[in-house]
Amino acid sequence: MTTVVVCAAVIERDDAFFVTRRQKGVHLEGYWEFPGGKRDAGETLVACLERELREELDVAVRVGREIFTTAHDYPDRRVELHFFACELLGEPAPQIGQEMRWVTRAELAALSFPPADDELIARLLDGGSGRL
Repeated sequence: MTTVVVCAAVIERDDAFFVTRRQKGVHLEGYWEFPGGKRDAGETLVACLERELREELDVAVRVGREIFTTAHDYPDRRVELHFFACELLGEPAPQIGQEMRWVTRAELAALSFPPADDELIARLLDGGSGRL
């Protein structure tokens, strides 16, 4: 089974999290996610996240500490996910037509995220009003 390494930005501002929606025609289409993407060969996790946010949202990001790592097996691939606390250094603008929004912790529970994100979402929901 192929393992795909993915980095995602957990961006919290004014008690809300920034999320985007996966496009039609891609793996897990229609699910909400923390923005990011697949790491290229030889690329560091931080460089991957900086590149992905620049490509998909035309925004620079300050990558902070890694807050959670998990792996999930889908029928056709294993995904190794690395979530980092990040800060936007500008305003995001969707470059591939993806939907994006800021959501509160309570709203996170109502959105559909990929199964690999379940444990992170549970931790964020338990986090109350504390910062990442």
